[in-house]
Amino acid sequence: MPTILIGPGTLRNQPGLFRDLLVDAGYRCIDLPGGHALTADELREVLPEVDAMLAGGEQMTAELMDLAPRLRVIARTGVGYDLIDVAAATARRIAVVITPGTNHGSVAEQTFALLLALTRSIVSNDRLLHSGGWSRKLVAPIRGKTMGLVGLGRIGRAVASRALAFEMKLAAYDPVSDTSFDAQYGIRRMGLDQLLAESDVISLHLPLMPETKGLVNRDFLAKMRPGSYFINTSRGGLVVESDLRDALVSGHLAGAGLDVLNVEPIEPNCVLLGLPNVVLSPHLGGIDTKGMADMAELATRCVLSLQKNEWPAGCVVNDELAQGWRWASPRTQ
Repeated sequence: MPTILIGPGTLRNQPGLFRDLLVDAGYRCIDLPGGHALTADELREVLPEVDAMLAGGEQMTAELMDLAPRLRVIARTGVGYDLIDVAAATARRIAVVITPGTNHGSVAEQTFALLLALTRSIVSNDRLLHSGGWSRKLVAPIRGKTMGLVGLGRIGRAVASRALAFEMKLAAYDPVSDTSFDAQYGIRRMGLDQLLAESDVISLHLPLMPETKGLVNRDFLAKMRPGSYFINTSRGGLVVESDLRDALVSGHLAGAGLDVLNVEPIEPNCVLLGLPNVVLSPHLGGIDTKGMADMAELATRCVLSLQKNEWPAGCVVNDELAQGWRWASPRTQ
């Protein structure tokens, strides 16, 4: 009987279509207790018996993969795979799967939740009223403002479509052009420096890679329009948090809404804690109930396809393994 490790805390020991599919296919699910990201020690205990893995926030290193001689696929519930050593997985003929097209709507909704919480003073007014206060200080509208999208993939596009409903103007920086999409949503393409200078809101939608790590630094922030807002629902490592703090404390930026941080869970010494113009959420943008169910289902279907030696095109990061893929092939180290 093949075994699959259920990594995401929101899926462990929970029912769902993904689990029904696995059980029907003859899999034994390994569910560790708790809702936290699995630690390296916990992974070391179970990986030797694992054939497949539904991955969440676990760090999958070469050392851990070497403890899993039966492991054939790491199926990530999401589209980011910066926590997985893809080169090591490829060398060991382990397919690394992502689930595109399943949670972009959830992330887009979180983007606007953060933006509206900032501009409408939702958090500060809620705290004030709970403490017995009352204030009707005027808040800032987003209608008529320019949203600058740094990255226009599936999530950036989902944000763009919703921005129109708020009567926002749209601008974008992305090396891949799509004139028909731009025309449909009235998007102006421009260089990054121009985008930062002309946007009232910068919304970040980029993967975390060596070339994007720390992109949002002192220079980036200085180029943003004074009094603008910064939203990040992609990856915390894109931002130099000390530089962002300085831009917020100085008043150069009006506020920041962050669903992701450099260190997660957040640490008590995080430099962004306590700032009145920062709204934080615990990296839940992509995991509303529908998004999580859809990601789990697609990840599971990819695992089952790979087991049948069927390649799930568009979902495998290390696509070079497609040639000659066989589930039963011996692992190379």
